[in-house]
Amino acid sequence: MVDADIRLAELPPAPPGRLRRSAWAAPLLPLYLLALFFSAFLLFSVQPMFAKIVLPKLGGSPSVWAISLCFFQTALLAGYAYAFLLNRYCSDRLGAILHLALLTAAIFALPVGLAPAFTDPPPDGAYLWTLQALALGVGLPFFAISANAPLLQAWFSRGVHPGAQDPYFLYGASNLGSLLALLTYPLLFEPFLGLGFQSAVWSVGFVALICMIAVVALVFLSVPTASPGALTTAAEPADHLRWSQRFGWMLLAFIPSGLLVAFTTYLTTDIASAPFIWLPPLALFLLTFVLAFRQGGDTLFRIAAMLQIPLLTLVICFLGWSDAESWKITCVAGVGAFFATSLVCHRELYESRPSANHLTEFYLWMSLGGVLGGIFAAIIAPNIFRTIYEFPLLLLLGMAVRPSILAALKGLDRRAFRNILIAIMTGLGLLIALKAIVAYGLITYSPGLHLLIALAIGIAAFVTRREVACLVTLAAIMAGMVFLLPSPFNEGQTERSFFGILKVIDSDNGAMHVLYHGVTVHGAQRFKTADGAPVAAPVPATYYHPASPIALGLDAARAIAGGGGPMHIGIIGLGAGSMACYVKPGDVWTFFEIDPAVIRIARDPKSFTYLSHCQPDANIIVGDARLKLASEAPERFDYLLVDAFSSDAVPVHLITREALALDLSKLKPDGVLVLHLSNRHLDLLSVASRTLATLPGVHFTVAADLERPAELDALGSAVIYATKSKAAFEQLERLPYIGKTQSIAALQPWTDDFSNVLAALIAKYWAR
Repeated sequence: MVDADIRLAELPPAPPGRLRRSAWAAPLLPLYLLALFFSAFLLFSVQPMFAKIVLPKLGGSPSVWAISLCFFQTALLAGYAYAFLLNRYCSDRLGAILHLALLTAAIFALPVGLAPAFTDPPPDGAYLWTLQALALGVGLPFFAISANAPLLQAWFSRGVHPGAQDPYFLYGASNLGSLLALLTYPLLFEPFLGLGFQSAVWSVGFVALICMIAVVALVFLSVPTASPGALTTAAEPADHLRWSQRFGWMLLAFIPSGLLVAFTTYLTTDIASAPFIWLPPLALFLLTFVLAFRQGGDTLFRIAAMLQIPLLTLVICFLGWSDAESWKITCVAGVGAFFATSLVCHRELYESRPSANHLTEFYLWMSLGGVLGGIFAAIIAPNIFRTIYEFPLLLLLGMAVRPSILAALKGLDRRAFRNILIAIMTGLGLLIALKAIVAYGLITYSPGLHLLIALAIGIAAFVTRREVACLVTLAAIMAGMVFLLPSPFNEGQTERSFFGILKVIDSDNGAMHVLYHGVTVHGAQRFKTADGAPVAAPVPATYYHPASPIALGLDAARAIAGGGGPMHIGIIGLGAGSMACYVKPGDVWTFFEIDPAVIRIARDPKSFTYLSHCQPDANIIVGDARLKLASEAPERFDYLLVDAFSSDAVPVHLITREALALDLSKLKPDGVLVLHLSNRHLDLLSVASRTLATLPGVHFTVAADLERPAELDALGSAVIYATKSKAAFEQLERLPYIGKTQSIAALQPWTDDFSNVLAALIAKYWAR
């Protein structure tokens, strides 16, 4: 890449008038940097804030952030297109006036928030509902701000500053503002400010930004500008772009953008759907822009390209394994592979940038590629793949955009391409043959064998990484391995919905069926005894076994209600349907389940028979439990179980002060509320305890059976019993496991306006 100083020396002498006005150059750069920095800060701070506003309406689903990213990328594309049109077809003065008018009009859309009409999302239309809520709630202000980055860079490129001929460094600088927003939101804003106050502060910042852009526009129109096309930054002629260039920019932006959504979906499914998990991948994504859009640092990008293969191999080896160590390896390797691939792609974007004359068009095509990548990972992939296949496939595709690979592919003749195709078909044929052998039971395909095959391919790819034919062949075979060979990643009956990935796996040679949400056990049923005999009637297992705190709480509620009479029972969270088998004659049961996929699996007798055997006509209400429960009659239930927290995509809105008050209002005067709070990552016992303590007239206690061996027939669990009746509470206190957990962390109570998932995570791991 030609040095900027050399290019500047080659320019023709500036006219005398321009030299006399060059004193403007000194304050120009700080002014533009400040405006771009603050604009990017607002742009990226509103994303987690608004997604968190929408999240409660959709049951805490990890797909909320994926759809939000897709929307924000689309709005960014619209802003870049608008900036391109202003720059191409409007005079400088008219363009500045129109942009300030748009920013001013966006004030009337403030404060950002969920429109009153968006109350109850349809169970099967959550994708469209989310996009509509985002568009009406934050669309216009976000669109107006998104145009600032390319538009201000275009203005700067026509100024008198020496760096105007190559303004792309401003894009990397503006991403520092984005990065700071993402780092400060979960650390400074989310833990201390409610959503309403956050929205108000953001509105004030938006008005301040308008004033800042007005000053920049005034200076821009006052300072002499270079004639269009006078300055160039690349070898390409300033007046010509090839379509192959445009397609290349789209592809280089498509891969990191798709990876961002895919990897974040993987993390939020298995930890928690919250800003402190959403933002680190996005922060790394922006950091790659900061590192890539600058001169120098080629060694860093060579190292990133070299690390792609070993990191990708580790991801494919351990993806889908649920044990703690394998899961950690996947996360660490996934972060590294995502970062390295994004860095290589974004560096290639920078190296292929056009002249400043085509700056806004460059950003337009780059943004279009980002949108397509987001749409693919957030909307298309969940509807065509039964698990997160898009994550390893995008990593594999990222290997193909490395400079050495692209250059080598262009130089291959027809015979070389034919040989590569033959090698790929041979490798895939061997994988299909191996799959057939496993299917016929001739060999047992174990995770260890899968690990060895993946490592062998990965090592071969790393050793031959300079041989393009070998690398392309091995990458294609590794992609085939992801799809064709059985592994923890794709085993079992899998169903994917807006709310996550569900798998039903046969354990112990079919003796037990286990339901997983991500890598979290969501329910299980034994079909064969230890000696292989079929089980006559289903017996609740996992957290719901007959001696569990959940089951004992139901027994206590029956005794409190009068001993064996008909009960009104509510269950929030269907799972495999285990609780259905505690039904008694005359009981009225109501299940609340947000995910239609869970209902389909629970009703399928090939997977589980709890419902078909015990309550074939079970009343299951589909939708968000809090919204549906609000329509139930007051004081209806004798026993209400809130069982939505063992899965890692925690629905925060079901454990806030307002939600718990609603639950208690639906209990009879001596009814029992049971909160099942077993969770691997979050200290929800402390959250619920602190929150319940703020409600007057409520008696509650913790019951924890956490020392039980980890066996699917009977898993340990932790619950909170709560009631409005002192007499009922005295009976609950006599149950086993009461008071086993005495150390409750000093967390703040959660409300609809405030929640701090990060603090609950820290408290959980600190207790260990």
